[in-house]
Amino acid sequence: MENYLNESFSGVKPKNSSEEALRRWRKLCVLVKNPKRRFRFTANLSKRSEAEAMKKTNQEKLRIAVLVSKAALQFIQASSGILPRSDYVVPNEVKAAGFDIDADELGSIVEGHDLKKLKIHGGIEGIATKLSTSTESGLCSDEDRLKRRQDVFGINKFTERQQRSFWVFVWEALQDTTLMILAMCAIVSLVVGIATEGWPKGAHDGLGIVASILLVVFVTATSDYRQSLQFKDLDKEKKKIFVQVTRNGYRKKISIYDLLPGDIVHLGIGDQVPADGLFVSGFSVLIDESSLTGESEPVAVNSENPFLLSGTKVQDGSCKMLITTVGMRTQWGKLMATLSEGGDDETPLQVKLNGVATIIGKIGLFFAVVTFAVLSQRLMTSKYQEGQYFSWSGDDALEMLEYFAIAVTIVVVAVPEGLPLAVTLSLAFAMKKMMNDKALVRHLAACETMGSATSICSDKTGTLTTNHMTVVKICACENIHELNNTQKDGSVRSLFPDSSVKTIIESLFNNTSGEVVKNQNGKLEILGSPTETALLEFGLSLGGNFYAVRQQTQLIKVEPFNSTKKRMGVVLQLPEGGYRAHCKGASEIILAACDNYIDHKGNAVPLKEEAANKLKETIESFASEALRTLCLAYMDIENNFVATEQIPVSGYTCIGIIGIKDPVRPGVRESVAICKSAGITVRMVTGDNINTAKAIARECGILTEGGVAIEGPEFREKSLDKLTQLIPNLQVMARSSPMDKHTLVNHLRTSFDEVVAVTGDGTNDAPALHEADIGLAMGIAGTEVAKESADVIILDDNFSTIVTVVKWGRSVYINIQKFVQFQLTVNIVALIVNFLSACFTGNAPLTAVQLLWVNMIMDTLGALALATEPPNDELMKRPPVGKKGNFITNIMWRNILGQAFYQFIVIWCLQTEGKRLFDLEGPTAELTLNTLIFNTFVFCQVFNEISSREMEKIDVLHGILQNYIFVGVVTSTVIFQLIIVQFLGDFASTTPLTLWQWFVTVFIGFLSMPVAAAIKLIPVESN
Repeated sequence: MENYLNESFSGVKPKNSSEEALRRWRKLCVLVKNPKRRFRFTANLSKRSEAEAMKKTNQEKLRIAVLVSKAALQFIQASSGILPRSDYVVPNEVKAAGFDIDADELGSIVEGHDLKKLKIHGGIEGIATKLSTSTESGLCSDEDRLKRRQDVFGINKFTERQQRSFWVFVWEALQDTTLMILAMCAIVSLVVGIATEGWPKGAHDGLGIVASILLVVFVTATSDYRQSLQFKDLDKEKKKIFVQVTRNGYRKKISIYDLLPGDIVHLGIGDQVPADGLFVSGFSVLIDESSLTGESEPVAVNSENPFLLSGTKVQDGSCKMLITTVGMRTQWGKLMATLSEGGDDETPLQVKLNGVATIIGKIGLFFAVVTFAVLSQRLMTSKYQEGQYFSWSGDDALEMLEYFAIAVTIVVVAVPEGLPLAVTLSLAFAMKKMMNDKALVRHLAACETMGSATSICSDKTGTLTTNHMTVVKICACENIHELNNTQKDGSVRSLFPDSSVKTIIESLFNNTSGEVVKNQNGKLEILGSPTETALLEFGLSLGGNFYAVRQQTQLIKVEPFNSTKKRMGVVLQLPEGGYRAHCKGASEIILAACDNYIDHKGNAVPLKEEAANKLKETIESFASEALRTLCLAYMDIENNFVATEQIPVSGYTCIGIIGIKDPVRPGVRESVAICKSAGITVRMVTGDNINTAKAIARECGILTEGGVAIEGPEFREKSLDKLTQLIPNLQVMARSSPMDKHTLVNHLRTSFDEVVAVTGDGTNDAPALHEADIGLAMGIAGTEVAKESADVIILDDNFSTIVTVVKWGRSVYINIQKFVQFQLTVNIVALIVNFLSACFTGNAPLTAVQLLWVNMIMDTLGALALATEPPNDELMKRPPVGKKGNFITNIMWRNILGQAFYQFIVIWCLQTEGKRLFDLEGPTAELTLNTLIFNTFVFCQVFNEISSREMEKIDVLHGILQNYIFVGVVTSTVIFQLIIVQFLGDFASTTPLTLWQWFVTVFIGFLSMPVAAAIKLIPVESN
């Protein structure tokens, strides 16, 4: 079976599967009872193709609009002396609300990139005035005004597909082909039964089947409906994006869904543009518009091309934008409205279990046909011997109908439709629970793939460390100073000459992506990344005034920090004339660009070898103390500087080296140890100094004796053979670029067949996150680009949460194995018992109604019980499955065959010797025996379900009471069984049992537990 599954159903990958692979396994799936339900959580390939074609059409339209706008720009520039005129009239309702422009006019300006119209309306400032907003202080947060604005311009939400009602799931559950055939059998049974035996006696069999069908349908629909609600909740979580806006003159974070035209939004690298709007101010802004136009080249956005479109990404730079159009009026909204989502790709486990269902379905169909043939042949033979071959009574017809119903029900039981859906149930349950554990799963497959992970490549900052940074050391003016809390309260300034303090403050406050703002309480608040926050805090401790310093100079050019250059630079126009460049970044890189340094008197002097070596030693000393090091430098530019020029990369004067403390997160060392015991290799991949990286890695338990730490540039130079030798021992990569991370991931996956999880937070991490088997983006520090490329978002940026995700992933895999083991056992026993009984005794001990109940126990209820087991710590003490592990293991086959053999022997003994053992006589003996067999069979499944909680351990009761779902399912199964046997005899073909008979049947079922324990002692070869 495993070989067949690997050959036919293994082409689908955890992500980025080819369409050919997705189509191939679908063709192999035969005997699908209910395609709507079976394939609900698989990708709709035809819809996906339609959506892709529609998207290309829209992209082409937008591309043409952009080209037209460029032509218009050239025309306007050529005729700049002519003042354009407009016939635009403000609608009365818009004017009454206090605005001088309506949503359609705003939309036409941005969507059409219409510079002419923009100029007519007075440019960006004119639009802001007409929207009753300010480009400096933003919107007024008065509720009435915001509501009025919302009524006129709409809200920033897209039209969503309506949640399907419970009755839609009921209707889909009724689409089951075998249930339809059984329903027809029930109708015929009702008609013939009432005609021959009258009402109500003749209706019992037919009504019994109808009631069973309805029970199966409603339980199935309830389970499916609950899953759909869970996925809807998770979808809402995925769409939660917050942006920085200015309102009432204060910066604050709000949801993108609360944005309104007139809002001033602050964007940085990696952000997604949340609505259509106009560029107000900023530097070096490059926008990736490929999601809208299909063009791969980034577009420069500035005062000459100020149009920003919703759904595009900020690839470089930072800016302020004025929101003009929101929701379904935006380009992105219109695109979303025309697309029908094709859904997520199916997971490898779903595909594999579809294969298992197909194999068992074929076997079941064969047994069903043979069982019907044997049963009907006996009836036909007896009719022939009695000479009544052409004389059929109502009873004969009902008997033949019952045989047909049994055969159909064998197919119902044999085709394990619930197997692929159990994966979805387990994944939905795990995803919901993982949300509570601070992990948001964006793609279903990631949940199961994480359980197979063999390697984790983790960032350092914010994942292994707390990301709460403070400046604790500084080397400036030839002295090293350790800063403590008392010094930060005012005496830091006295440590350095006044001229040096001025230069340091100028560098810290101008060369930054952060900001110091006043909050609504009038207190200073620092906005920005943890590194920027630490530096700005230090600048304030030197007595600097952020606003005053920024107003003294004019910012000419900004080159934001990125992980490739590992530096950030600005150029300022000084008040006394002339220009000055400031840069900061990786200490050794910036120091290498310096020709001078500031001495103890505050003067710039040449950086000779001795001084350079001393500074290098300081960097290494700081790094060995696990401090992040940054070098600050400046240079005066003699000639005029224009914004189109590149900021110089050499000739700087070193201001100083700053040491920033970022403590290791509590619990990380323990989490790394858990990963190691689980057979998972943890590697640190960071852009930091190698000594800092090694110190932190040792503290976390990642870097061990014999482990290799290497720098990115050295790693890049290695040949393929040397990389193959190096990577198994590689534990730390420092000063790495995003492409180094991508290369490492690629080698681990292809050369070493590892299942790799990778963390990332920056825009440039997107390729590695996409390449990895599981991309893990940081929820706090991560950019929207990184989150969009990831499979799982770690909401608290904590490495310990990654370990929790692994644990849940393993739990999903093991739970599905438990369910498959349980279901295959029931399949085998039900098939063989009914088949052999039909062959040797001429009747089937389990009726259609009884088999439908058994099917519900093993399918929907079994999935609920076993597929929702929470993870335990034992899961992290076994090796990972990896890529090559068999899904149905030898251990599972041992348990399945051992348990099936016991149950078959018990049922067969009851069938052949039951009357003698229970001393059954009289006309009801056959009915009582069949009830005893039915009750024994059901209780064998109940106790086998408990035994299936552990595939190898004897103790299956540990923690059972903590799993309320399991306890609830088992309890309800027992209660329903009691009702069916004692009170629904006419419908279920049972008769009430005595207390002794109940005890014996339950005890026989209970014996399956010690039998299961004994079977687990049989050694088997692990695969």
